[in-house]
This record gives sequence, C-alpha cells and structure tokens, in this order.
Amino acid sequence: MTSGTAAIGGTLTISRKSPSRLFWDRFRQDKVAVAGGIVVGLLILLGIFGGPLASRITGHPQNQPYSDTMEDQFGIPKGPNKQFWFGADASGRDLFVRVMYGARTSLIVGIGASAIAVLVGLIVGMVAGFYGGWVDTALSRTADVMLSLPQILIAVGVVAACSLSKNGCLGGLLQPGLPIVIVVIAFFSWSYIARIVRGYTLSLREKEFVESARALGAGNTRILFSEILPNLIGPLVVYSTLLIPTNILFEAALSFLGLGVPVTTSSWGSTLADATNYYDVAWWLMVFPGGFLILTTLAFNLLGDGLRDAFDVRSDR
Repeated sequence: MTSGTAAIGGTLTISRKSPSRLFWDRFRQDKVAVAGGIVVGLLILLGIFGGPLASRITGHPQNQPYSDTMEDQFGIPKGPNKQFWFGADASGRDLFVRVMYGARTSLIVGIGASAIAVLVGLIVGMVAGFYGGWVDTALSRTADVMLSLPQILIAVGVVAACSLSKNGCLGGLLQPGLPIVIVVIAFFSWSYIARIVRGYTLSLREKEFVESARALGAGNTRILFSEILPNLIGPLVVYSTLLIPTNILFEAALSFLGLGVPVTTSSWGSTLADATNYYDVAWWLMVFPGGFLILTTLAFNLLGDGLRDAFDVRSDR
C-alpha cells in the first residue's frame, strides 16, 4: 500500500500510508529520539574521522608523549590549553587526540560485538521458537546457563589468558587485541537476543499468515525466512540499538581493569583507569572521556527508546 488519497462521496478523504511512512511519521514526532539519532550519527562520523582529523589539526600523534611541556616538575599532567585542548593524560600524551581515537575503539567493539550477538541470537531464537519441543528446551536452557554466568569475571579471565599468551587462543585463531574483546563480549550478549527472538517467534508462528503459507505448501525454511524473519526486523533494530551501549560499557570496564585493547590503542576505559591516580589534581582525565562515554550511552538509549515507540503501532502519538 502506498501513500495516497481516496475520495468517497466527494466529501470524505482518506489518507493511506505505507508502514514505513507511518514509522517515520511516529519517529519524527519524538524530538528526544531524533536528537539521540543525530548524536549517534555524529559519533559514528567521529569514530571514522575524529582521530586522524584531531592528529592533523593539533599535529600530535596518538601515542606521542609530551612530558617536557605537558608535565610539571612533579610529573603531574597539565590541563587544557590552546595547543592541548583537553590537556594531557598521565603519560603526557594529547588527551584530545586520545579521546577522539577512543571513540573509534568503542564503536568498533560495540557495533562489532552487537552484530555477532544479534546474528547468533537471531538464529538460536528463531529455531527454538519455531520448532519447539526438545530443540526449544536444549537451546533455551543453554541461553539460561549463559545468562546465569558471572560475565565480567569470566570475561576478565578469558581476555587475560588470551592476552598473555603469545599465540592467542584457540590455536591462534583469536589474537590479543580488539578481536578477542569483540568475541568475548559477543559470547556473553547473544543469549539476551535469543530470548527476545524466541518470544516473538512463538507468537508469530501461530499467526494466520503463517498458517496460510503452510497450507499453500511452504516448507519450514521458507516460512522462517519469508514470513517470520521480516516481522523480526523491527524488534531486532530496537534491541540492537539498546545492546550497543551495553557492549561499549562492557569494553570500557575491561579496559578500565587493564585488559582488552592493547596499551597503544586509545580507549575511554583505559583513560579513566589512568585518571584514578590523578582525579584530585587532573579533573580533565575523568571529565572528557567519561563525558563522551555517558553521551554515547545516553544517545544510543534514547534512539532505541524512540525506535521502539515508533515500531509500536499501539503507541499514542
């Protein structure tokens, strides 16, 4: 159905809108969600171009220390000035450049881990919800076990073990650095998506359009991909948007503990960890990376809430 109008009896005009048009109309009415979407878009651009652009503008490489000019006689980093907009970090490096590169790290981990988790959770949830029986029991109990694990403790152990090993993990398949962080975070995130997808699939498989497709001779595979999957796109988009900031905070927590990304890779979490020794004399070490971390999390959550309301046809607008 496309947008258009129809006149009845010359007096009544009925406006017809496609589902996508209805979605965008509802979403645009939520000014907070639109603002969150704009901030998310700017953060993505910042992650792509922010680090190199910051280095080019300031002339300061990412890992270049400036101990002679940006540390006092006691080794304490100096604050913001004309050359160093965010001041210097604990090693005398340009904090503005480090924060800009940190945006790239956070977005790579957050989006990459979320994409893997959504793919795995989608497959597990669809299969469990559609086939039911022992398949549902086995997959659902596996997801329950994953949800009951002490995630941060196991993640710390796995990342530490793989980072200390010269050959990485799984016979060298997972190397220290961003790959192991992404895989570990995705490993603990897919179960949330699987539970959500399973619930939607259980409801969708009883709908009339699924019964009609089965009556016309459609097989299970075709029903899953042609009837069930298109109706899961909306919820997947919403929960993916809400999962990304959770995984960004997960990466920040690992980096704060001294794990995760290498020390030569900028990360908001590692910068906050460095600030713990100087928080009373170098406020900028906490304010700038912490502020960007809060802004990123808030923007993704506001966008996710807006998308959820826009996809919900029952929401009042």
